[in-house]
Amino acid sequence: MELKAVIGLEIHAELKTHSKMFCSCKNDFEEKEPNKNVCPVCMGHPGTLPVINEKAVDMVIKTGLALNCSVNETSRFDRKNYFYPDLPKGYQISQYALPLCKEGYMDIRDKRIRIRRVHLEEDTARLIHSEKDDCSLVDFNRAGIPLMELVTEPDIASGIEARIFAQDLQLIFQYLGVSDADMEKGNMRIEPNVSISQDGVMGTKVEVKNLNSFRSVEKALNYEILRQVEAIKKKEKIVQETRGWDDVKGITYSQRSKEEAHDYRYFPEPDLPPMEFSKTHINRLKLEVPELPKEKFLRLKEQYFLSDDKAQILVSDIDLGNYFEAMISEVIHWSGASKIDKEGTRKAIQIAINYLTSDGVGLLKGKDFNKESFPITPENFAEFAIILFEKNFNSKMAKTLLEKMFVTKKDPSEIIEEEGLNETIEDEGEIDKIAQKIIEENKSVVEDYKKGKQNALQFLIGQIMKETKGKIDPKIAGQILQKWLK
Repeated sequence: MELKAVIGLEIHAELKTHSKMFCSCKNDFEEKEPNKNVCPVCMGHPGTLPVINEKAVDMVIKTGLALNCSVNETSRFDRKNYFYPDLPKGYQISQYALPLCKEGYMDIRDKRIRIRRVHLEEDTARLIHSEKDDCSLVDFNRAGIPLMELVTEPDIASGIEARIFAQDLQLIFQYLGVSDADMEKGNMRIEPNVSISQDGVMGTKVEVKNLNSFRSVEKALNYEILRQVEAIKKKEKIVQETRGWDDVKGITYSQRSKEEAHDYRYFPEPDLPPMEFSKTHINRLKLEVPELPKEKFLRLKEQYFLSDDKAQILVSDIDLGNYFEAMISEVIHWSGASKIDKEGTRKAIQIAINYLTSDGVGLLKGKDFNKESFPITPENFAEFAIILFEKNFNSKMAKTLLEKMFVTKKDPSEIIEEEGLNETIEDEGEIDKIAQKIIEENKSVVEDYKKGKQNALQFLIGQIMKETKGKIDPKIAGQILQKWLK
C-alpha cells in the first residue's frame, strides 16, 4: 500500500489600503484602542450600503498577474451566509462563482504548485476571550479590512514544501506592496488541508486552522501527516474535521467535526454591482508588477557575481537589497573616479557585499534593516569599500572604521583623518618591541602556548592589535610573536 500526503493551502493576507473594503474607515490593523476605526457600515448596522474599494481590487488583480493567473474580465461579490459573533451582519461579503483571478501557478524549487483562485473579501471583527471575567469582547477595528484569499490545488506533498511556498508567497506580496504579510502580527494567516492518499485514492480531508508562523506550518503538517498515516496503518477511521495546533505540545487537536460540508448559501451580493475589467485596465496593472524575487535573484547573481547565499540574503530583505544596489552604484562611481579597472571594481563589490551582510548588519543587533536603523549612507559605505580595496586595511581596522561610521554618521575618510587609522606600523624593530612588551605582560598565556595551547597565540595577537589600535597586519604580528616565543 502506497501512502502519500496530499496538501492544499488557503492563505489570507490583509491588504495595505488606506481605508477598509466597503467603507471609508481607516485600515489600521495595529490600532490598539478597541473600536476606534469603525462606522455603521463595518459594524453591520441595518440600512447601510457598502462601496467597493477600487484600490483593493487592483491589488488582488496585480497579485494574480504576478502569480500567472488569468483575470476574470467580469467578476462579482457574493454573500457568504453564516452566523458568528465576529460577523455582525450574519453574512460576509466575499467571492465565490466569479473570483477576480483563477488558474495560476508558482514554482518552488523544481516543482509547480497550481493556484486555483485569488479572491477578495472583508475580514471579520476580532474576538477577545477573557477567562478571568468569563466573557468575550468584540473589537471591530479589524472588521471590513480588505482580505485577499489564495487557494492552491492539492499539489503540496510535505510540510517543508508548504513552508517554502508560503515564504515565497509572502515575499511576492511584499515586493508587490499589497500586504506587509507579517505572520506574527496576524495579517497573513495559513490554513492547510491535508489528507493521505492510498494507492492513488484520496483520503479524508482534515483542515488545520490559523497557523501564524512558517515554523508552525511545517511542524503542524509533519505531525498531522504522521498522525493520519499511523491511524490508517491501525485501520482507524480518519474523521473530517477542523483541528488546531498546540505549538507548546507540538500536536494538532480536534476543534470541531465536519460530517458534512457547510452550506454557506452563496448568492450574488445585491448591494454591489458586477465588476467589468477592460484589457487596457488589466494590461496597465500588468505593467505595474515589479521585478519579482526569483527574477531579482538571477539578476543579482549574474550582474554582481554573487553567490547563491549572498543573493538570497539580498532578495529576502527588500530594504537591504535596495540599499545594496544604491551602494553598488556608488562603488562603480568611486571606481571610475579612482580609475580602478574592471577586476578591481569587482573586488570592491565583493568587499562591499561581504562587509554589508556580516559586520554591517551585525551592528543592528537584531533590529530590522531600514533607513532609520542603519545610519550609514550608501555613498559612505561605497567609499568604505573602495578604501579597504585601495589601502588593504586589516579586518580589525576595517571593523573599527565601520563601527565609528555607524555611531558618528561621518564619512570614512573624515574618520580616518581624525583617528589616524591610515597610519600603519610596518617597521620590524618597532613591532619587535611591541611583541616583547605583550609577552612580558602575559607570562601565564605564554606558558599556556608552550604547553601546546594554540589559542594562546591568538590571544597574544589580539593584545598586539589592541595595543596598536589595529595598525599592524595580524599575520605579521603572529609571525614576529612566534619568533620571540621560540
